[in-house]
Amino acid sequence: MNLQVIYCNHQTASLGLRERLAFTGEEQLAAAYSQLRAQFPGSEAVVLSTCNRVEVYTAQNTEVSAPTHDQLAEFLSDFHGVPLEEFLGDLLLQSGPAAVGHLFRVCSSVDSMVLGEPQIVSQVKEAYRQAEENSACGPLTNALFQGAIRVSKRVRSETRLAEGRVSIASVAVGEFAKGIFDRFDDKTVLVIGAGEMAEETLQYLKSDGVRDVVVVNRSRERAEELAAQWGGHGFGMEHLPAKLAEADVVVAATGADRPVVGVEMFVDARTGQADRPVFVLDLGAPRDVDPGVADIDENVFLYDVDDLQETCQRNRERRSASIERALAIIDDESERFMQEVYHRATGPIVKRLREQWSEVSQAEMQRLRSKLSHLDDGDMNQVEQTLTRMVNKLLHPPLEALRDEARDGTPHGLLDALRRLFHIRD
Repeated sequence: MNLQVIYCNHQTASLGLRERLAFTGEEQLAAAYSQLRAQFPGSEAVVLSTCNRVEVYTAQNTEVSAPTHDQLAEFLSDFHGVPLEEFLGDLLLQSGPAAVGHLFRVCSSVDSMVLGEPQIVSQVKEAYRQAEENSACGPLTNALFQGAIRVSKRVRSETRLAEGRVSIASVAVGEFAKGIFDRFDDKTVLVIGAGEMAEETLQYLKSDGVRDVVVVNRSRERAEELAAQWGGHGFGMEHLPAKLAEADVVVAATGADRPVVGVEMFVDARTGQADRPVFVLDLGAPRDVDPGVADIDENVFLYDVDDLQETCQRNRERRSASIERALAIIDDESERFMQEVYHRATGPIVKRLREQWSEVSQAEMQRLRSKLSHLDDGDMNQVEQTLTRMVNKLLHPPLEALRDEARDGTPHGLLDALRRLFHIRD
């Protein structure tokens, strides 16, 4: 059994590159899964694409070869139309226990820019749901992702990782916006988008005193529904230019595949207001706000997810003890998961090998009983016990080697050798 993940290293890859490799929308994901099935038949796959990461998980049984690093890199390059040389150095591949540990860290938010942020669990669940919907996953990825969700619950309940400001939105607004505004109860907040990230942002802003909330979304009905929950007003996207001109705080989190706020639109919104500060938080990946907006005037303060790095690093340092405990839990759960996987892989071979040799020994005992009829039952029992001990001693070295290899990694090589040497049929 093979488990692996290939991912764009969010610590070295720029936001712009991650934007170009991101999978946005159900249609694009469906197309990606269709291409993965065609290119790697027999492989399970789950794509996890968020505002800060692009990852492709694959799994295979022993009869199917795992896609190589270069093959998966070519898939990403062909699908997104991005030349290989632009991202190959930022693309990492991990297999077996390393891949399992990686997903467990991701789902537990130990690997997140904001430690303990709860949104990643929902994103992992949604990624697996999309894979299921596109008939791309299977028993191995099911076990892997269910295990990741279980581990995240354990980390959340046994550590203090999620205490305090833990979401990207809350850290961004709490740390950055408060450097610009002393108070929020007199500010107009415009939220562009009505998904989970937008809803979480509103929840935090309201707890910080915001009263005037405006939601703009592609679906006017969804915008009105979300805004009503927080005593605000919802509008369709056609109202975006006008609402930009009224906003003191702009939070963009749409999931669109291109910026929804351009420079020209923002210049028009700032006409006659260059002396009024405006805080713009772009949580989209790809970007929802053109980076050129930051240069319109000195009172426009634009931040994106990359700008959160320093704040999140301070967050990480304050929670070093919780991180150590979380990592210990993840290591323990990863080892347990791999043991279960290897047991499933080696169990049938061990069972069939014992059955096969038992059949041989039983046949030999029948032959001996016919030839040694002069021996009494006690003597024949001694012969049978001796034969059983010989079989167990002969089986011990290959089975012990199989267990050792399973502890160190996926025991494909030895499994295949045992099948060939002992003519074992599945």
